[in-house]
Amino acid sequence: MLDVLNPFSRFFIIAAQLSSSSSLHLQYMQRFLGKSAIPCYTQETFSKSFASLSPLSSFRTTHECDSYLTDQHRHYLLSRLTKYASTRQVIQQIHSQLITSGLLQQSPETQIQVVNTVLRHYSLGQFPQEAVSLYKHVQRTTSSSRFFDSFTYSFLAKACCNLRQIVTGAQVHARVVEVGFGSHVYVQTALLNMYVVLGSLGDAKKVFEEMPERNLVTWNAMVTGLVKWGELETARALFDNMPIRNIISWTGMIDGLTWMNKYQEALYLFRRMVRTEGIMPTEITFLAIFPAIANLGDLPNCRAIHACGHTKGFNVGDVRFINCLIDAYAKCGCIDSASRAFEEMPASKRNLVSWASIISAFAMHGMTKQAVENFGIMKSIGLMPNPLTFLSIITACNHGGLVEEGLEFFRKMIDEHQLLPDIKHYGCVIDMLGRAGRLKEAEKMASEIPDDVDNVVIWRTLLGACSSHGDAEMAKRVTMKIREIERGYGGDYVLMSNILTGLGKFGDAETLRASMDERFISKVPGVSLIYQKESNSRNE
Repeated sequence: MLDVLNPFSRFFIIAAQLSSSSSLHLQYMQRFLGKSAIPCYTQETFSKSFASLSPLSSFRTTHECDSYLTDQHRHYLLSRLTKYASTRQVIQQIHSQLITSGLLQQSPETQIQVVNTVLRHYSLGQFPQEAVSLYKHVQRTTSSSRFFDSFTYSFLAKACCNLRQIVTGAQVHARVVEVGFGSHVYVQTALLNMYVVLGSLGDAKKVFEEMPERNLVTWNAMVTGLVKWGELETARALFDNMPIRNIISWTGMIDGLTWMNKYQEALYLFRRMVRTEGIMPTEITFLAIFPAIANLGDLPNCRAIHACGHTKGFNVGDVRFINCLIDAYAKCGCIDSASRAFEEMPASKRNLVSWASIISAFAMHGMTKQAVENFGIMKSIGLMPNPLTFLSIITACNHGGLVEEGLEFFRKMIDEHQLLPDIKHYGCVIDMLGRAGRLKEAEKMASEIPDDVDNVVIWRTLLGACSSHGDAEMAKRVTMKIREIERGYGGDYVLMSNILTGLGKFGDAETLRASMDERFISKVPGVSLIYQKESNSRNE
């Protein structure tokens, strides 16, 4: 019957067999393959037939049907098969079968296509070690030194990148030069990106400088790599010399400037990109510039960039955009706009970051009641708080003077939710206890913090509380703890001197100041920025 049916009819018969999980579907598939090529609309159906079996059985079926498969179908099915394999055990079984089966015993043209198909999924997925292993196996079993092509080496570079193996990557690079791909732009770009990710900027720069041809991807990889590893000046110089820039170039540079706390420069680049170059930002660009605006406290530009996003089509349903907007408005001092952005977001779209953002916004504006209420609403709809939301609510309690409530949230975080506090949680709780004058409790908690937490900031927080409450004895103990951890910071000495002066112990304060001079300890002058209309005033 199958023999006389047209491709459409045969397709629907096979689909029916697959939907009923019948074992006959493989027989139909074999006959179908034997009679005609597979139409494109049946390929996904065959993939589902493999998914209904175990991945290893699927591979064996592919091997058994190999004589019926065209190259196109073989590559497609292998591609889908490696995509379905989700565990290392399964992929290792398939890998073993691939090497021992006849699927690699094809003509050189077919073999390299099969190898590249599998290499691609190995290297881009979670199995980069298998990619290197397959490459070495084929290299041992082939006699031609030019068997592999540019795709092979690009996938291998990605595999080495995911393996974090710089030595293997350098070996691949040497092989690339040996077989004549040293000037191939795509292979060289893959190698450059590998060196960048692995932190070998010297090798990355060498590859970049030796490339006879560079495309936009190459330039972007080099610029973003330099930004990532903190070489901002070099990255900026390279960025300015780019023959052409796209949104990826601009976003990478803006993000790097924001990350390195160069907020004004980031804002300048954003304006130049939009106004001068006429390039409209993407969501990622907005996510890069919002932290700069938030840290500048620049409300007019916050509103302007919000309007720009609205013009670009970002609305209340774009979760990441709105989450950043809430945070930016709050830090720019406009809690009404932050609250409005949250309220206009569809309830179904709000995630943990959304709730943490609005709770934190209320906290920094001293609106403790609203923060606690929103925390309760979040839990009532089934969202379990994470460390970020707990930090936000404890901060709110700190600002509102709700010490017992804050301690209760801290206990629930550890006991009920089994979440480990970090230095920010400890610092917030100790600051809360210090503000309330409960210095002994704060000192006890500070001394019980695990050793793996860098707690010098904790002790400095407690020292500030000692200064506020004039507890010189505890301040001396805390200062000694700080000196054990870190020496040479003048602010600790100045604060201790101020405590002694406040208690009328001028001689002790003078002695402490003199010891700073003897030890060549200095305090960095403080700097403040005051926003006034269209200008920023700097005071020192």
